Amino acid sequence: MVKANFPCDRGQTPEAVSKENVRELQRGLYRAAKRSGQRKFHALYDRVCQESVLREAWSRVRAKRGAAGVDQETLGAVERYGVERMLQELQEGLREGTYHPQPVRRVYIPKPDGRQRPLGIPTVRDRVVQMAAKIVLEPVFEADFLSCSYGFRPKRSLVDALERLRIMAPKGYEWALELDIEKYFDTVNQEQLMSLIERRVSDRRMLKLVRKWLKAGVLEAGQMQETLLGTPQGGVMTPLT
Repeated sequence: MVKANFPCDRGQTPEAVSKENVRELQRGLYRAAKRSGQRKFHALYDRVCQESVLREAWSRVRAKRGAAGVDQETLGAVERYGVERMLQELQEGLREGTYHPQPVRRVYIPKPDGRQRPLGIPTVRDRVVQMAAKIVLEPVFEADFLSCSYGFRPKRSLVDALERLRIMAPKGYEWALELDIEKYFDTVNQEQLMSLIERRVSDRRMLKLVRKWLKAGVLEAGQMQETLLGTPQGGVMTPLT
C-alpha cells in the first residue's frame, strides 16, 4: 500500500493534502520559469514520482472519466484492484525505470463535415502517469505563453476568448482571424517537438518519458502501428505538447 508521508494534522484527507501540495509545487515551478525565460529545468522527473503528484493525477483522471485502453482496464476495475496498490506500482516502475507505456487504442468519432477524427486512448495507468507529467511540465511552459493564447490552457476557455473579443470590439478592432491546421496532431514532427521541449527541460529522464509516449504506437483493428510522426489525439499530454 502507498503510505502518505505528508501530514494531515488539519483533518484533511490525503487527496486534499495532495491537491494543496501540487498547487504549491506548480506555483514554485511557474515562478521560477517566469523569472528566467532561459532557465532549463533539470529535476522534474523525481517530482512526477512524488506520491502527492501521482495521487492528484489519479483524481484528475478519475474526474475526467474516459474509456479503457488496449488492456481493457476501466476506472472501475482500477478501483476494485486498489487505487493505492496501482499508484505504488506506478511509482516503483517510474523510480526503477521499468515503466513502459502501452500502445494507445485507436477509435474514430464523427466530425460535423462527415469525416472522422482519430482518437488515441491510452490505458488508465498511462493516463495517470501522463497527468502527473502534465502537472509538473505545464507551469514551466505556461510561463512562456502569451496572454492572448486561450487554447488548452488552465483556467482559460472559449468563453474567455469570446469575452476578450467583446471587450476589444468597441475599441475599434474589426477583424477576428481563425486558423485551423489540418491534421495538426497527426503530422507533428516529433524531433522538432522534442527540440522545443528541450529549450526548457534538460532532465534526461523526463525527456525519455515523453519520447516513450510518442513512440508507444497505436493498436487499430488488432494491428500494431508505429508512431513515427504526430502525437495521438486523446492523450492527456497531447494538448500540452
